[in-house]
Amino acid sequence: MSARTVVISPAPTANGDLHLGHIAGPFLAADVHTRYARSQGREVLLGTGFQDTSTFVVTTAHRRGVTPAELVATSAAQIEASLAAMGIGVDGYTGDDDRFTGWVVDFVGRLYSAGKLELRTMKFPYSSRSGQFLVDGFASGSCPECLAEGCAGLCESCGQLVAAGDLLDVRSTLDPSDPVVLREADVLVLPVERYRPQLQAHFAAHASGMRPHMAQAMAAMLSRPLPDFPVTYPISWGIEVPFPEVAGQRVNPNAEPMAWSMHATALAAEKRSGPGAAEDALWLAGAGSEIVYFLGFDNIYPFAIAGPAMLLALDGRYDLPARYLTNEFYELDHRKFSTSRGHVVWSRELAAEVPRDLIRFHLAATSPEHQRTSFSRDGLARVTSSRLVEPWNRVADKVNRWVGLGPLPVSSRSRRAASRMAERFAASYELAGFSLNRAAETIAEQLARLDGREVTVADAGGFCFEVDRLLRGAAPILVDLAEQALGADAGPDAESFTPAVLPRLREAEAGR
Repeated sequence: MSARTVVISPAPTANGDLHLGHIAGPFLAADVHTRYARSQGREVLLGTGFQDTSTFVVTTAHRRGVTPAELVATSAAQIEASLAAMGIGVDGYTGDDDRFTGWVVDFVGRLYSAGKLELRTMKFPYSSRSGQFLVDGFASGSCPECLAEGCAGLCESCGQLVAAGDLLDVRSTLDPSDPVVLREADVLVLPVERYRPQLQAHFAAHASGMRPHMAQAMAAMLSRPLPDFPVTYPISWGIEVPFPEVAGQRVNPNAEPMAWSMHATALAAEKRSGPGAAEDALWLAGAGSEIVYFLGFDNIYPFAIAGPAMLLALDGRYDLPARYLTNEFYELDHRKFSTSRGHVVWSRELAAEVPRDLIRFHLAATSPEHQRTSFSRDGLARVTSSRLVEPWNRVADKVNRWVGLGPLPVSSRSRRAASRMAERFAASYELAGFSLNRAAETIAEQLARLDGREVTVADAGGFCFEVDRLLRGAAPILVDLAEQALGADAGPDAESFTPAVLPRLREAEAGR
């Protein structure tokens, strides 16, 4: 086992707050695994943050009638507050300070100085009215691979890299009536095809580190020549590069992921151990870090192809990430979350109305691990009431009848049951089989089992002990209940147990 696990959830764009779709995907999963692994005595660092260099910051600011800087400042604070409101315990939270900007330029500069970036002439959509090139969020159209509607850069549907010049029926996102033409520009690219054999070998050796949809997509992408990956863009938003061939250009935001990940890791390590290590210290070959990404399927190209190719280009300095836990889209009432259309549930607003343990349980139960799933307020109330709140409250009432009468004997039968529960939780929390769905299912199944059990005097100690062990297994999800209810750990092999008062859970209201 590695000396440490570095858990990373890619930074959301600083163009708004976090809605439930963000939390239900990578953030809750990363937090739950981190909490579980630490409960097993392992060293784990969790990093995320926000990204303000994306062109979507500019397009969203334009739509809202504010400046990009104003949008970033507001969004950064909202994102951090929403993570805290949902109980996501982040160690390293990245921002847009000079340290991060300098590190990105330094990282890309290493590739440049080593001669690994090459000047290429590429075609980009060009706005005749504004005199600007349209890349990523500035350009809309259809993906040339799967034909899905979207923006340039990355396809949310198939995960492929989408060169702006290859978009079908391309138009300006800022002004759809703006006549768009294709114009050439020289940019620096990483010839990713050069590293395809190494990427193929790496992911073949770590096939178990991907969920099926990602494994299928990666196999398809790596089965054919990979296009040159633009590292710089001829635009004015983002981190400026100091390279004379492309003076005034900016770093492609999708070329930042490895540098950003290292920065997030460094911040997380500093929070735990104090400053002192280099920005990339935990990523160096032989450093003993297992890098684990919890991310949306639509982010696999920059984090699993272009980013690792950059690491390979630095000639063995770094170990490659080997484990990626992807998720699909989480929808609202079976339609995609949409801030612009007001079809959204904000995480902080919901957490102000509903106990966050109920939210975390429901999101775990409906997490889009392998296919799109959907949230509804009525569903939240109904599922948490029948599967969590009502059975827990009845179980808690049973335990509370025995408070003050301990220590009570624990039977071997109850110790075996506790061991089986621990095994089922571990199977859901360990990376090899990680599943929020199964963890939530285990909580509900074991609550139903205990809820239906008649408690006798002879069985009271064992019953209370099993409830305690269930709550310890559920603790990575039910964070507040665990904090309120759990005392000193009697251990899995306890022969007696002293019950303490268990709190009751409050119902979620439906329909708001």
